[in-house]
Formats: sequence, structure tokens, C-alpha cells
Amino acid sequence: MQSISYYLRRALHELRGKVVHLESKGISRGNVLISYTTLPYLDRRQKVLDAHTNRFECMQIARTFLQKGYAIDVIDGTNQTFLPKKPYAYFLDEGETNMERLVPLLNPDCLKILYLTRCYWKFLNDSEQERLQAIEKKRGVRLPPVRQIKPSRAIEIADTAVIVGNDFTSSTYPSLPQGTARVPLSTTHEYPAPERKDFAKAKNNFVWFGGAGLAHKGVDLVLEAFAGMPECSLTLVGKIDPKDPFAVVYKKELYGTENIKTVGWLDPGSMKWREIYENSVAIIYPSSSEGCAGSVVLAMHAGLIPIVSKQSGVETGSFGVTLVENSVETIRKEVRALVSLSPDILKNRSMETWEYARRTHTREKFSSAFKEFVE
Repeated sequence: MQSISYYLRRALHELRGKVVHLESKGISRGNVLISYTTLPYLDRRQKVLDAHTNRFECMQIARTFLQKGYAIDVIDGTNQTFLPKKPYAYFLDEGETNMERLVPLLNPDCLKILYLTRCYWKFLNDSEQERLQAIEKKRGVRLPPVRQIKPSRAIEIADTAVIVGNDFTSSTYPSLPQGTARVPLSTTHEYPAPERKDFAKAKNNFVWFGGAGLAHKGVDLVLEAFAGMPECSLTLVGKIDPKDPFAVVYKKELYGTENIKTVGWLDPGSMKWREIYENSVAIIYPSSSEGCAGSVVLAMHAGLIPIVSKQSGVETGSFGVTLVENSVETIRKEVRALVSLSPDILKNRSMETWEYARRTHTREKFSSAFKEFVE
């Protein structure tokens, strides 16, 4: 239930032109404009703050500039009516949403920073369309796209950039501005080490965990792969609505296949999610385009070995698997290869996965990397 303070903050937010203003302590060095998300400033419930990495990351970006003595204005990337009324030392735009519109209105000496959390817009758009075409060829139904992004020249306009992802993510851009830095994705939850897991019991159980855009994220490939592997089980956790056009086309696999269980969305802090990851060995995620897949990073913190596409933007090291191609046959091959390993080897790879996540993808690591970029 929402508190009265939440509705009061919402009302004030509307009156203030949908801008969150954060005043610096002491003498201000200037102003910073951030186009990202105002949600964590309006709804401060912990379950909201922990529902997506963007809430913490936006707030930490603002804190970093505040600590440097700047006053901050935060707007949503979807805010297409905001007009700057003051000079800004820096403008940071997440996802190429406001760069083209606002740069002509900003003071000429404002440093323009792109904060890139996904692949280049054209690569993303083309990748989703290719997935939809493949499903139409298999099932005879043309599904509507849900992840298309408006074309943008932001990458050509920005002075510099910060990118969340790996070498593959960077390679999807035609070019990146001078001084582009890479920061590691944070995570919303951390979990105990999987050292007590019964891997003999868990080795045949796999998970798909993700957000919106089921075709885009390769759920059709995962479903078709496991429908032909009755010896293995698959649990799907994510934004899966039975009325979604994709779910209608894949109704039998999602809801009528014995070794496939569709759970739907779960709170990553819930006991139900804990029960699933403690009884599973790996996450399967053949997405067609990501910056760095947050759901995979979260699963790695739970010790789930990643079997992912190169387009997921996640490093798999010696502990996981990067698919050589996103196909049903390749997924089956890698799943069966993992199942064939001994429980001791699976435990070692799971521990390596967990240790890598702890070493690389934390809020502390994100904060220090972004601070280094600003400095």
C-alpha cells in the first residue's frame, strides 16, 4: 500500500515540471542534468528500489556529481517536454532518449555524456525483427515487435560516453566518442555461495529468467530445445502473460509440456526464487541484444552457471558457456554437455560463477568505476 508521502511527492513532482532537484552542499560548482529515471526519488519502497538496476545506478550517478559539488536535475528519459532554464556543466542522457532534442537548447560549453545500457539502436531493432521473422517461418504467425527503439543520432552528438556491457556491446556501435569508459552493471541482490547445493539433484534443472520481449530474448529457442529434452527440466521466471501474443503462439510449450514450468514474474528476494535457484544448475539466455543482461548477472550471483548468447553482453569466462550460435540444436548440445559433468565439476563451475559475479557486478564496483570516469 502506498503511503501519503508517496502521493505528496508525486503531486510536487508534477508541480515542479517533473524534475527532481538535488541541491549541493556548500558552494555549488554548477549544475548537472541527468535524463534517466525519477522513479527511485518518488517511490522509495525497497522492493521498488531493488526491482531493477537502473534505480540504484541513476541515484549513484547523481550522488557522484553531488559529491563533486554540483546541483542536480533529474528527468525521465520519456520526458519530452522538459526545457532547460539554466546553464549545465554536464548533461548525461541514458539510452539516447533526449540527446538530440536537448543539445540545441543547452549552453554550448555543456559537456554531453551518453550513458549506454544497450546495444546500438539499429542493431537492436534489426535483431528483434530477425527473431520475429524466424518465428513466423516456424509458426506461421507474425508477432508484433515490442523492443523497437526510435532512430537516433545521439552517438554522433555526444562528447563522450559510458557503456555498460562488454566488447560485443561496444562493437554494435558504428563508433564511440573519444574517452568512452566502460562500467560494470551492478546488481539488485546478492546471495550466499552455492557450496551446499546438491548438484547431483540439481544438474538436470535449468532456468530462463528475463524481462519483456520474449521473442527478442530467445524464449522460443529455449522452449523448443527443452520440449525435445524430456530428461531435463526448464523453469521460466519473468514477465510472461498468457495473453501475450508470443505466449498464445507458444501456449503448448509454456503451459502444456511436462518438463517445462512457467512461473511468471517473481521477486528476486522471495523464497520462491530461492527455491528455484537452489534446485537448478544453470540459466539459459539466448537473447538477441542486450547491453549487459541484468537477469543473467542476478542469476550468476545465485551461482547459476550462464549459458548465454554473445549478444547478452555477459562474460562467461571458464565457468560458463557463450553459445556459438542462437539455435535449438546449439542449446541442446550445451545443456547435454553440462548435464554430463560430475557434481563436483558443476560445483566448481558454480562457485567460479558466484565468485566472478561478486568480484565484478556489485553496487560498489559500479560506484567506483563511475567515480573514476567522472574524475
